[in-house]
Amino acid sequence: MEYVVRVPAPPLDRFIDDIYCLTGVPRHRRMNVPPMPSAHLFVNLGGPVRLWDSDPSVPPAVFTDGWFMGVWTRRFLFEYPTPVRLVGVHFKPWGISPFADLPATELRNRWVPVDAVWQRSLGRIRDRVGDLASAAETLRVLEDELRSRLVEAPWRGLDLVRHTGLRLETSHGVVPVGALADAAGVSGNHLAAQFKAHVGVTPKLVARIYRFARLIVSVDASRPVDWSRFAQTAGYFDQAHFGKEFKDFTGHTPTEYLELRRRFPAEEGFPPDNGPMPAD
Repeated sequence: MEYVVRVPAPPLDRFIDDIYCLTGVPRHRRMNVPPMPSAHLFVNLGGPVRLWDSDPSVPPAVFTDGWFMGVWTRRFLFEYPTPVRLVGVHFKPWGISPFADLPATELRNRWVPVDAVWQRSLGRIRDRVGDLASAAETLRVLEDELRSRLVEAPWRGLDLVRHTGLRLETSHGVVPVGALADAAGVSGNHLAAQFKAHVGVTPKLVARIYRFARLIVSVDASRPVDWSRFAQTAGYFDQAHFGKEFKDFTGHTPTEYLELRRRFPAEEGFPPDNGPMPAD
């Protein structure tokens, strides 16, 4: 598949890591996605996309248009159509807040149709993109839409969350949350309340996801892996806790995960990290 990505211009880059366009025939149609430190927007320009929550009590979903997803604290699975034509946004964990007029908790561990958040937007995006637009043109259209949706008015608590979230990002989640609250001059309860409002989860959980993301993208499956060293580097000092969290987040033990990676190596240039993996 072809994966074309760009970082949007300011001020969008304060809230968005990148926007991307994915086209072609996937090597693996069904992917298992662990929690990652991001929220998402997908605009589907191809066939139906199918999604499954790892919680068996949640019914599967099918999207023919587009959907928003907040921060996920558990894994989910999705199945590509053939061929794929998809444009997406990797928001920072707090990044959807200035673009969507709804509580972040309503997007946590959920997929919500785009038109339920941005009314009558998908038709306009599709009309501008058309059937023959290049990846670069498609990304420009979506960036224009994002720019028009950005609310410039200050959101209560968002600057606090963004500042603290950036420290979690740069430290890969190893800064104690208490130290973050002290540095910001607020109580831990106030910081947690603001994170729930703008991210949907607590800063402690965001830190866990950043820590796990650092570990998973550092693994080179083509070489022997010293899991103890990787875990300690990522901030895990309790091996039992590391093993449990790894299984909770991926559905596999570290050994099983490594075997899967070696059986199904990632396509060069896609996925952009070692998070999503083929669903065996």
